[in-house]
Amino acid sequence: MKPIFISLFVGLLAMVLLTGCLDLRLGGGSKSDTTNADQHPVVGQQLVAPTLGQQLVDLQKAREAGAISDQEYQDQRAKLLGTK
Repeated sequence: MKPIFISLFVGLLAMVLLTGCLDLRLGGGSKSDTTNADQHPVVGQQLVAPTLGQQLVDLQKAREAGAISDQEYQDQRAKLLGTK
């Protein structure tokens, strides 16, 4: 009887620890405050619009990565800042 109790206890403890380490949601709950692949905040199931600052950072990263030209960067930056 005692070895069975110990085995069940160890198994249950291992399951609880692994569930916490892997961040599993066994109850079907949703992750309420997370981020998506672009690192923009997600609340519930709705994507929150990025702030002006985040848009400017993303635009600068795109320019630095060579995804857009300097002229496209200047045009989009002016459009975001409302100076064009």
